[in-house]
Amino acid sequence: MGIPALILQACGIPDIAIKKADTKLPEIYDQGAQQEENSALVKWKDFFDDPYLLSLIDTAVANNKEINIMLQRISVAENEIQARKGAYLPTVNFGAGSGGEKTGKFTRNGAVEDNLQIAKGQPFPTFLGNYQFGLFSTWEIDIWKKLRNATQVAVFEYMASTEGKNFLVTNLVAEVARSYYELMALDNQLDNLEQNIRIQQDGLEVVKQLQVYARSNSLAVKRYEAEVAKNKSRKYEITQQITVAENRLNFLLGRTPQPIQRASAGFMDIAPKMLRIGAPSQLLKNRPDIKKAELELAAADLNIDVARANFYPSFGIKAGVGFEAFALKYLINTPESLAATIAGELVAPLVNRNAITAEYKNASAKQIQAAYEYEQSIINAYTEVANQFSNINNLDKNYQLKKKQVESLVQSIDVANQLFKSARADYLEVLLTQRDALDAKKELIETKQKQVVAMVDLYKSLGGGWQ
Repeated sequence: MGIPALILQACGIPDIAIKKADTKLPEIYDQGAQQEENSALVKWKDFFDDPYLLSLIDTAVANNKEINIMLQRISVAENEIQARKGAYLPTVNFGAGSGGEKTGKFTRNGAVEDNLQIAKGQPFPTFLGNYQFGLFSTWEIDIWKKLRNATQVAVFEYMASTEGKNFLVTNLVAEVARSYYELMALDNQLDNLEQNIRIQQDGLEVVKQLQVYARSNSLAVKRYEAEVAKNKSRKYEITQQITVAENRLNFLLGRTPQPIQRASAGFMDIAPKMLRIGAPSQLLKNRPDIKKAELELAAADLNIDVARANFYPSFGIKAGVGFEAFALKYLINTPESLAATIAGELVAPLVNRNAITAEYKNASAKQIQAAYEYEQSIINAYTEVANQFSNINNLDKNYQLKKKQVESLVQSIDVANQLFKSARADYLEVLLTQRDALDAKKELIETKQKQVVAMVDLYKSLGGGWQ
């Protein structure tokens, strides 16, 4: 039986909720299952070393609207604990009241009043008052632990909402880092394009000079001018992408659009960190979404006990003590006006228990649903880690080959220019070489962006970033 199934069985989950097939772990855990170190334990303030990025993440965690909304949900869940704690404790209320009554003469009470005197020589008044005040208490005795289990459910839900907030922080940190690196990559794309435009403008001037000496023609001039115009128009596309990326990052930071400070010059020198994935059990402890699903599963399990207790009798006690009199002047006379009451009650559902039965069935179904969601979150975590680990390795090999490609194409530009000037190469060869070099640099920058983003995504997949 796989690890998720063992965990579910340990929690007392019905067999129907346990997947019978073994859940095979990714091969990377066979390689690193004994590692004691885990990169997820590194705080994000220590994981990232770019001061601009650290400042942005700090601002996002403090100002992000989704985080603030989640904090209010956590506050609601905390208040629910307090409310449910009070449900199984006695309640004591203070009450006061007044009223009056005229009894019909030809009634039992009227006949009694005709034969009684309030005091010697004082008959009952026609309109009899009633004044009272005192303390009144009610208490449901929690024999079946229904109320205490409901309180524990609220505790689990509060803890789950806290883990939900941690999961939100993890995703927010990763999203801010991704957006920041995207901005840096776009800056490098723009710089690469501008360098290429300068090279092509220099080539355009050479072609024009050669045309003067009849060593070139107007076709070459027009082709160069068209290439320069195309790349200049591309600058505005990248500029717009930078604006959109900045605004998206500002949205994550919970503020209006404004320039983002960044250190784009050293983007291509960023060396992705080697992350340690640790053992599979650490993944269960570090991922907030898994811990959230686990707590929701525990809450769903207790909710069944709460729903089952609704079938059993409930016991309650009511009591009160105070003063009661028919006139204000007698209200605080002791012991004549002193009144007390105590009563117990037992209530059990006998007929038409459809609502209780439906509630119990719903609780059972939600427990099984929570078990499946818990197992799904574990499998999803394993998959994410395996994908990102493989992605980092393949991107590293990809980057090294693309780097060699760019170096060769950059050298070929100088060679092509020299051959063109000596009439040993056609202008189209020069244009195509420059275009290939531009595209290769563009792909190299994109690959570098994928590398650093894959590092961030693996850090998030391991459960890091919320500490």
